Amino acid sequence: MKKVVFVLTSHEDLGNTGEKTGFWIEEFATPYYALKDKGIEITLASPKGGQPPIDPKSASEDFATPATKRFDTDKETQAILANTVKLEDIQQADYDAIFYPGGHGPLWDLAEDKNSIALIESFYTNNKPVAAVCHAPAVFKNTKGVDGKPLVNGKKVTGFTNSEEEAVQLTSIVPFLVEDMLKNNGGIYSKGQDWAPYAIEDGLLITGQNPASSELVAEMLLKKLN
Repeated sequence: MKKVVFVLTSHEDLGNTGEKTGFWIEEFATPYYALKDKGIEITLASPKGGQPPIDPKSASEDFATPATKRFDTDKETQAILANTVKLEDIQQADYDAIFYPGGHGPLWDLAEDKNSIALIESFYTNNKPVAAVCHAPAVFKNTKGVDGKPLVNGKKVTGFTNSEEEAVQLTSIVPFLVEDMLKNNGGIYSKGQDWAPYAIEDGLLITGQNPASSELVAEMLLKKLN
């Protein structure tokens, strides 16, 4: 049985706005069920362990999808999510791939987390897929390849667009813009229309643009695992 580790943010404060953030539930639920229903064994991890914060906006009816509705009544998965493994206890050798759901939280913690950075580099070096959707490509801010250059340098990538960030009025709140960072790190950045599904793979890297892209990312990851 193939094994995938999902890494979720532990960060819940939306800058200094007084509002809460975390991970975007749809970007977790859709890939989770897509992989689980195909017999993939999934471990959930986060920097602090325990219950990772869910972005309250993502739990609203406006953003409900079949996967989020399934999660809402899925006590078993809710219990697993409440007890995520500490990221420092995750070993690359135990898994076949690593996946990062988005939400704004990763911009603050996972982008700078030493354990996360080391894991991504280790998965990549050991020829295992690394996937991230929406804001989660933020995790590539400090990752390096064996050549010492940014991991995304010269690779096709996507992630939450500057115009999408502008639309949710958080451009001045977030610590950095995903699109700008990927470009600054030498990534060959491309995007689809705002809010439309768009994902791209380049070798072991799989990235998706926004919440609507999470299903595409899951499909690409499944193909790689098979």
